[in-house]
Amino acid sequence: HKANREGNSPVTPVRRQYLKIKEAHRDSIVLFRMGDFYETFDDDARLVARELDITLTGRSLGKNLRVPMAGVPAHSVESYLARLVRKGYQVAICEQLSDPALSKGLVERDVVRVVTPGTVFEDSLLDQRANNYLAAVSIEGEQAGLAYADITTGEFAAAQMPLAQLSLELGRIDPAEVLVPRSILSYKVAAEGIDIQESPYRLTPTDDAPFEHETAVAALLGHFRIHTLESFGCEHLPLAVSAAGAIVEYVERTRLTAYSAGSRVQLNNLSVYSARQYMALDSRTRRNLELFEGGRGGQRELSLLAAIDCTRTAMGSRLLRRWLGQPLLDLAALEQRLEAVDSFYRDGLARGAVAAALTGVADMERIIGRVVAGSVAPRELLALRSGLETLPELGERVAGLGSGLQWLHTGLRPVSEVTELIEAAIEPEPSGAVGDGNVIRSGFSDEIDELKNASTNARQYIAGLEQKERERTGIRSLRVGYNQVFGYYIEVSKSQTAELPDDYIRRQTLTNAERYIVPELKEYESLVLNARERLATAESDIYRRICAQVAESAESVARTASAIAQVDVFCALAQAAVDNGYVRPVVDNGSVVRIREGRHPVVERVLSSGEYVPNDVELSGEERVLMLTGPNMAGKSTYIRQVALITLMAQVGSFVPAAEARIGLVDRIFTRVGLQDDLATGQSTFMVEMVETAAILNQATPRSLVILDEIGRGTSTYDGLSIARAVIEHLHNDPRLGCKTLFATHYHELTQLAATLPGVRNYSVAVAEEGGDVIFLHRIVPGGADRSYGVHVARLAGLPQGVINRAWEVLTDLESQGENARKRLTHSAPVQQLTLFPAGSSLADALRALDVPNMTPLDALNKLYELQEQAGSMA
Repeated sequence: HKANREGNSPVTPVRRQYLKIKEAHRDSIVLFRMGDFYETFDDDARLVARELDITLTGRSLGKNLRVPMAGVPAHSVESYLARLVRKGYQVAICEQLSDPALSKGLVERDVVRVVTPGTVFEDSLLDQRANNYLAAVSIEGEQAGLAYADITTGEFAAAQMPLAQLSLELGRIDPAEVLVPRSILSYKVAAEGIDIQESPYRLTPTDDAPFEHETAVAALLGHFRIHTLESFGCEHLPLAVSAAGAIVEYVERTRLTAYSAGSRVQLNNLSVYSARQYMALDSRTRRNLELFEGGRGGQRELSLLAAIDCTRTAMGSRLLRRWLGQPLLDLAALEQRLEAVDSFYRDGLARGAVAAALTGVADMERIIGRVVAGSVAPRELLALRSGLETLPELGERVAGLGSGLQWLHTGLRPVSEVTELIEAAIEPEPSGAVGDGNVIRSGFSDEIDELKNASTNARQYIAGLEQKERERTGIRSLRVGYNQVFGYYIEVSKSQTAELPDDYIRRQTLTNAERYIVPELKEYESLVLNARERLATAESDIYRRICAQVAESAESVARTASAIAQVDVFCALAQAAVDNGYVRPVVDNGSVVRIREGRHPVVERVLSSGEYVPNDVELSGEERVLMLTGPNMAGKSTYIRQVALITLMAQVGSFVPAAEARIGLVDRIFTRVGLQDDLATGQSTFMVEMVETAAILNQATPRSLVILDEIGRGTSTYDGLSIARAVIEHLHNDPRLGCKTLFATHYHELTQLAATLPGVRNYSVAVAEEGGDVIFLHRIVPGGADRSYGVHVARLAGLPQGVINRAWEVLTDLESQGENARKRLTHSAPVQQLTLFPAGSSLADALRALDVPNMTPLDALNKLYELQEQAGSMA
């Protein structure tokens, strides 16, 4: 360590101070406040200079000791901090805790906060439309505990689950940072695909102690100030408790606090859930269905979320995103959501009024979080009050939608103690920083009002002093001024100094003027400066007390903000349904997925009005495998994905793009779509395809929906066709599966399976040919296709005509050569063993006549010789 290398060599006091602080935060980049800059030193400086592309300098901090140094301006530190955090670094903010002007000797400094990707609080570092989760993982045997929290909103949840399900849950919440005990860093279970060290998330190894059950229980009890965890329903989930306790300990450790004494982090209520309550969506399915990002560039605008996100608040947008990633399996909860959306859908006036009231409502969840943490700005308090003031109108509108929404109306209770306090205490247009005297409203504090009056009167006197002294001295050019070194002064040109009264006391000589004071001026100057200092202290103290009072109602505000977010989502989903022609789905516990005139919610937004061709689908126990063939670009992939998206939307509680839809609850959606490789792990495109297919076959259940697109395309034709056929047969025949399956393929030979597998039905995409040109009708019709029209598509893509002509020649030749082989493969009947003797053969009659038990060995040999002779004569 640097401190040890320097040994006893003399270093400056500030160097010793820095090394002591750095020793306590070795895993962090220390931003060390020095005046108007945050400085970094040693290896931190080299790293910061490289990552932020700033100049690496040096400074002498001891005898023969020049230290590498890189700094950033304090006024713009947040932009630099954001870049470091996004790169995954942990940053310790070291502030000056004493006033350099008043400090005798070394300025007091200490770390006031450790910023990590999962504990970010600043607006500039956050995506307003997505949660920023800190997660913790605890593993023991075949079980795992998972807890996650968004410290900016107070959301806090924990669950215990089979280890195999851990990666699915981590994928759903997509945490910015994951805490893991160092003891499990090498944990790997090949069967479940869990590899802690190869996790795609930002891992923060910590000591095992916070994960120990007793320690975790104590942390949770202390944080919530309760005596038992029974009210949370987690006393029988030790791994979930361990993970939750580790989060509490980590958050409190990173929110350090000599600087912000009394501040804390808002973690509202620990919500214990079961992963079985929700549809599981792995990362491939979220990506293939383009739930949050779409298109080649991963654009939000081309995602399902963008297609239905008509929310007016950041809180609502985050909630809708969470719901999309966590479809429900609880039929009662689903019906409650659908009824709420339906209520807004049917009442356009209420929908419009609610949308108008929500427009401009601030992010109350994150504001109340900053109130609790002691970092809220005055204008944010006003925004919080404004949001709370919408509650009467929102409540009235929701109540008017019917008694079925009483549960939602209950959450919209006014928090009058907060609105009244902010109204009375904070200036409607606060300016400057807290302490400047322009934040606390007149009439709220007698002390502040008196200090303001004293300061104002003194300033008015000083402002009038100039005219008074001009009249007293007769010097018209005399003026009163102020600077930070000498304070207030009276300035007179040197040619007129002889005319000054005797009570003028010289303070400063300039080239062409002299500056003076008079006893009366110094007296009022003292009044102004003392009032300013006292006002700064008083206003800061009162502002902190106001924030503390608001923080006492944080739980009520958080509940109200959550209710507002739900109203926003229901209103938005209703608006999306109206705008896009969606209908309310029927969701039940049956096994049927029936959609009439279904549409892809994203693709239809891209196309011009009326261009999208809707299609029907029905999947059930009798028709559980839909085999879809047809040409490239005709819409096979769009069709199978729209079925998955409509199913998912229905189980989120949204209306769906169809004329009619009945959805039997689906426990999981699996997708195997597109060509992807994983070169980092040495997996080819075909290997990735097979791994994903294997996961589906091993994990699907009879209630799953499986989307398979072009299985077997990454290898030779016969290999791929064989694998594709075997996969369909397995999905159809295995009694553990029997899942609803949409199988899009170019292997037209597979359409023959419908003749032998009763649950398979053939469908194809209709195509019209006119004069050698192909017209894609995008209509799904019964029956299989016999051509892929790949060369037609190649021509549309612009391949040179010479290539197209040669492709036609090669295709014709291959089709004629391969027809018989393909027929043998796809029409293969069970192989029968050849008979030893032709039917009706005398040899067979002779064998049947033998009395083998009573024959001697010699008789047997003689008889065998006779039969051989007989066979030879028949050849």
